[in-house]
Amino acid sequence: MLLGHGGSGHRHSDRVLSMADRITSSGCAAVAIDGPFHGERVASALTTVEYQSRMAAEGVGRVLDRMADDWVAARDLLVDAGTADPTRQAYFGLSMGTRFGLAAVRALGPGLRCAVFGKFGTRSTPGINPGLHAPHRVLNDASAITAPVLFHLQWDDEIFPRPGQLQLFDAFVSSGKELLGFAGGHRDTPEHAAAVWHGFINRHIA
Repeated sequence: MLLGHGGSGHRHSDRVLSMADRITSSGCAAVAIDGPFHGERVASALTTVEYQSRMAAEGVGRVLDRMADDWVAARDLLVDAGTADPTRQAYFGLSMGTRFGLAAVRALGPGLRCAVFGKFGTRSTPGINPGLHAPHRVLNDASAITAPVLFHLQWDDEIFPRPGQLQLFDAFVSSGKELLGFAGGHRDTPEHAAAVWHGFINRHIA
């Protein structure tokens, strides 16, 4: 089980750790790595404006490719250590975890059984650095993902507007894709949503 970085802030980190606990309690291995310009990848914590500016300066396509390579390397280390089964992989990542997870999941290959994405789309509000806007890349990666996908949508998301999220959902080609929608904004995730994410993953990697 691979857990993407969910964005900045304690609530996102807590969500990733909570999912890791759920997954490991089911007898599966779980791994999470820092997102670009986050955690141990930088000497000190950056603000949202700072890390977005650095990603834009590097080029969002290059950052996506770099993160995908890191995920493949992390998966391969777990497989070589006998900790993970390369034929039974799943991915979970919302918001920033989806931004970088789309490229990663595409790179992980046919051993990917399912993925949970969401809170991200082809459009964003002015608060996001325009240098990170890459709708063609987003749709191209999504259209190459054939594994079942559960997509989490906050109906009134003020960062990634609903039409862009629905466009991303539509791009997934899997016949096993599901849309999970809740009222509220980007940060208004209901507590019981985690059980739905976990149930979806369990069904596909059990």
